[in-house]
Amino acid sequence: MEAFQHQLFTLTGGLICFYVLVKCIRFMKYIFPHRWSAVPQTFFQSMGEWAVVTGAGEGLGRAYSFELAKRGLNVVMISRTLEKLQRVAIEVEQTTGQKVKIIQADFTKNSVYENIERNLQGLDIGVLVNNVGMLHNPLPCRFLNGSDRDEVGLLCGQKGLILNLSSGLGTFPCPLYTMYSASKAFISTFSKALQAEYKAKGIIIQVVTPYGVSTPMTRYQKPDLITKTAEEFVSESLQYVTFGDEVFGCLAHEVLVIEFDSVQMGPKG
Repeated sequence: MEAFQHQLFTLTGGLICFYVLVKCIRFMKYIFPHRWSAVPQTFFQSMGEWAVVTGAGEGLGRAYSFELAKRGLNVVMISRTLEKLQRVAIEVEQTTGQKVKIIQADFTKNSVYENIERNLQGLDIGVLVNNVGMLHNPLPCRFLNGSDRDEVGLLCGQKGLILNLSSGLGTFPCPLYTMYSASKAFISTFSKALQAEYKAKGIIIQVVTPYGVSTPMTRYQKPDLITKTAEEFVSESLQYVTFGDEVFGCLAHEVLVIEFDSVQMGPKG
């Protein structure tokens, strides 16, 4: 009996050590991204001439528009508010010298897709950032007390890179933000399944799962070691587009994930 217990404890200890080793290796990728799997300077341009960014008027969508333009791509910016789109488009053009095309679209209405498809015809699109998102209600509330709104589905491309923005709130059940949390969990599993289906065709589909980012949705929470500005987060996350089907976007958020996993592995009450 003692020999069996010894073997069991040895096996358990070995599995735990292996789990920690895998986590450490994943962690090291974020510390040394350029040595681990450096993204060539021409990587994004090699995907195609244009990037399409939804929810591009502010927050992460605005930051992705700027960063992709800095990396040599023309940008199609899609968002609901025309005035914001026009203002940001001018800033992107003047700052980067790249072409910018804007499409006004309210994704709470199913009728927007024909107009988007018509405006995208003829463009060599290599990168899609599916960033549209909304809180079910601006304040925490029970599910049945919120307004009835539909989430936006994934736009499909023929080749290249697709980045789907999820949220750390989608990695665990989140009462009072039930619809938002559940929809972000769907984006994560949906994206991973699509990557498994289309990886052999050379299409990269990655879900980006940030925790704290200072955006209008988070009411511009003050940036700190954990909460990043949209510009900081996007600039770092684009270094990790070859790191697998899910990334948490920055080193600080990866540390959070490791810490959460450690807590979940602890004794259950």
